[in-house]
Amino acid sequence: MKTVAIVGRPNVGKSALFNRLARRRISIVHDQPGVTRDRIFAECRWDEVGQPFQLIDTGGIGSDVDTSFTQQVEVEVSLAMEAADVILFLVDAQAGLNPVDQELARQLRRVKKPILLVVNKVDHEKHAELDSDFARLGFKETVSISAEHNRGMLDLLSLIRAHLPEVLPGEEEKIPEPPLELAIVGRPNVGKSSLINAILRDRRTLVSPISGTTRDAVDVPYEWGGRSYTLIDTAGIRPAGKQESSVEVFSVMRSERTIRRADLCVLVIDAVEGVTAQDKRIAGLIQEAGKPCMVAVNKWDLVSEIQGNRKEQLAGRKEQLEALLERIRVELFFVDYAPIVVTSAHEGEGVQRVLKMIEQIREGAQARISTGALNRVLSEAMTLHPAPTRSNKRFKIIYATQPERNDPRRTPIPTPTLLLFVNQADLLIASYRKYLETKIREEVPWTGLPLKFYFKEREARGRRAHLEE
Repeated sequence: MKTVAIVGRPNVGKSALFNRLARRRISIVHDQPGVTRDRIFAECRWDEVGQPFQLIDTGGIGSDVDTSFTQQVEVEVSLAMEAADVILFLVDAQAGLNPVDQELARQLRRVKKPILLVVNKVDHEKHAELDSDFARLGFKETVSISAEHNRGMLDLLSLIRAHLPEVLPGEEEKIPEPPLELAIVGRPNVGKSSLINAILRDRRTLVSPISGTTRDAVDVPYEWGGRSYTLIDTAGIRPAGKQESSVEVFSVMRSERTIRRADLCVLVIDAVEGVTAQDKRIAGLIQEAGKPCMVAVNKWDLVSEIQGNRKEQLAGRKEQLEALLERIRVELFFVDYAPIVVTSAHEGEGVQRVLKMIEQIREGAQARISTGALNRVLSEAMTLHPAPTRSNKRFKIIYATQPERNDPRRTPIPTPTLLLFVNQADLLIASYRKYLETKIREEVPWTGLPLKFYFKEREARGRRAHLEE
């Protein structure tokens, strides 16, 4: 797939243009310069049947905004320009020609690739003459647009199309398997970006000891073992009272939406600090969204070493690890279906285990329990420990089955759902539901997957079927 990169100094509207071309809000748009710091990807097309292309939104360069990140962002832009087939050089019509624009133009002229000068923020007809100031930059192809007001977008798409090869009949790209969308979520500074970089072995997202480095939910395409993935690096989620700016508030909202759209969530926890109240809150968001989940315990290399000889160190380290895993299981009891993998992103340790566990979860999602086995498990469980009574009534299961999937989208990781014909669904209390789920998982583990119950009550009661929330 061909690639188009958007480059320019901060606050010229790169993210607004990216969102406009992608036809959805991916990059955060804010009047604070330097909001976008990473490369952000999206698949775009100029019409419903046209050949798609990959669009990259980059961090702004050539500015003193957030000087601690300036050099890293410049590297990001260089990598994007190297990977791109077409470069959109975005400038701000209303701000006029800037020395940073001129320096960036000088650098871009060295690139032997098509460069389109895109003059943004031409919001009205009275702004039409503002683009003349940029003629001195010397680029042959110029287009005036307003990303915010959707002006000039067809002209821009036509120019992009002219520089991308036409796909002839019979040469259409084979439609690949949809990538598995993995949301890497957690508190700030637990190592989410470091984990992605360790997977990629490429500094694709910015890594810094300063909390809040990642602001957008950054989509990073990746292939491993012949399968396609989209690694989504999200902004760290802090309690609402500790969010320091509107940009951070938007970032957290974006992260929460990312959880809802992901196929699987990887909750990253700091091995040194252990499970915090905010970790529990994020795990709760994953549980509420009904998403497959695994826990990556990062920074294991920073946990204090055991003193003594080699044998004592190994034994002590093993005890440390077992104690840590037990504490995590206790604290995150409500997502006990989530497997735990210990990693050190900084040292590159445990990364392969994360990927292998993701594939185990994907494969395990295809497992089914037969109707006979399901009813046997439930009957034995309810005979061994009958359901408690409520208002002199007891919850009863008449029949249970796992329906065939009827999902036209063929979700990469389907959530197992069981249909239970019962006397009265509201008689089932949470603790007894957990007991039944545990017994079912002894038959089919469904590691990493939440288990949903769909109840259908006796027709005589006149009650409707409903999915357990």
